[in-house]
Amino acid sequence: MAVATTEAVEPLVSVVIPCLNEAESIEDCVRSARRVLEQSGLSGEVVVADNDSEDGSGELAAKAGARVVHEARRGYGSAYLAGFAAARGRYIVTADADQTYDFAEIPRFLAELEQGADMVIGNRMNNILPGAMPWLHRYIGNPVLSGFLNLLYRSGVHDAHCGMRALRREALPRLRLRSTGMEFASEMVVRAVKEGLEVSEFDIDYRPRAGESKLSSFHDGWRHLKLLLVNSPTALFMVPGLAMLGLGLLGMALSLSGLSLFGREWQIHATIAAALLTVVGAQVVALALSARAFAVEALGERPDRLLAWGRERLRIEHGLVAGSLVLLCGLAIGGAIVGIWIDRGFGELSEDRLVVFAAVLIILGLQTIFSSFFLSIIGLARGAAPNWPEGDGAPSRNRPS
Repeated sequence: MAVATTEAVEPLVSVVIPCLNEAESIEDCVRSARRVLEQSGLSGEVVVADNDSEDGSGELAAKAGARVVHEARRGYGSAYLAGFAAARGRYIVTADADQTYDFAEIPRFLAELEQGADMVIGNRMNNILPGAMPWLHRYIGNPVLSGFLNLLYRSGVHDAHCGMRALRREALPRLRLRSTGMEFASEMVVRAVKEGLEVSEFDIDYRPRAGESKLSSFHDGWRHLKLLLVNSPTALFMVPGLAMLGLGLLGMALSLSGLSLFGREWQIHATIAAALLTVVGAQVVALALSARAFAVEALGERPDRLLAWGRERLRIEHGLVAGSLVLLCGLAIGGAIVGIWIDRGFGELSEDRLVVFAAVLIILGLQTIFSSFFLSIIGLARGAAPNWPEGDGAPSRNRPS
């Protein structure tokens, strides 16, 4: 990745523009951004992240006065990561290279940052000019994905995929951005929320683009959705896991109590189904705890209050003791049933529900024991995680390991 040499003076703002085969519009975008900076009296630079364009876009951007960063790895996120690494400004403003955004909005974005915001996002949805956005994106894609993001992360952002936004450069290390595709836009919002950054937004215009769109509606939409899910172990694992575990335990209780369900006797196949829900639910909950612990211990995310409480007070020995007790209960019940079966001369076994219950206890006990060991292994990465300041749900740095 080659970056053109420039003077060492730190500008106030870096306007970062990702570019992939935008020869039709890149010069106008660069000149527009430079003109706004000059007219506003802002010290700044325009950084174009050329994503291995084949139409000479990089050369045209440099000719128009941009500092060009060449990134050979294709991808919207890849281009932005290269542009962010090269940016020298105190503030970073991003916009696409297709003339869909008005660079005259730059001072408004900077004003929000000056007033205390860490990240500012434009909201296109109230001012979409005719022909600027396909109906599928306007009425389904953007509202659904932004709504789902808000449901999981409570960001309060109405247009999570707007390409014109601004942030403090000093916040970039905390965001730890990794995505290489279009989902990069969602990752920025998700990471900002998780880090407790102040995020604001205001309405901007969205204009028809110049040139051909690089967006793949369903492929990129799935990448956005996947990112939202994998960054939320609670939604992906904990909620469905607890639901299955709760239904399974309820079914097991009804089966053992002999109560009827909807006026019908509880059959053995229903008992087995309840057992299956219980076992799978417990495993998914264990995955949720493991994923959340990995995010904190290995990736350095801030722990929520419940996880911080667990890290302070629970050790592997607690899980081993609890798992062993459940395992022993299952083995005791199973052993008693085997004894009864032997006394009957290996004849018919009528305690089928108790057999299933004992099997469930044995499985849950083993799951708890091995999950405790696995969580302890994840905890070995604790030294690599940052030392968070006291408060905000973070564990005490003086806690013994």
